[in-house]
Amino acid sequence: MSGPAGERGRPVSGAETQPERTALSWQRTGLGLLGVAALLAHRAALSGRVLPGALAAVVALAGLAVLGLLAPRRARALARAAAAAPRAAALATAAVVLSAAAAAAVVVSR
Repeated sequence: MSGPAGERGRPVSGAETQPERTALSWQRTGLGLLGVAALLAHRAALSGRVLPGALAAVVALAGLAVLGLLAPRRARALARAAAAAPRAAALATAAVVLSAAAAAAVVVSR
């Protein structure tokens, strides 16, 4: 059995769909960061404390940076060549680690 059909009904290889899957994963990462920021903001609203609100703002900015800057940049890089962009990947990883650290700090400080 062949893979999904592309234009004109011919099978699409994994190499042809890789850039699209990568672009979608970057979008999911950015949206995940915004989701964590929303949870932190909710916690800040319930507790009335400033720290969760400040962390929510930082995580939200990281999510927006991934969605608005890093994801499109990575998509363009993949469209031009199959070469990796390790710096952009490292920045996205740092944003996710920052988000996790912020969430952990809020939970532990309770």
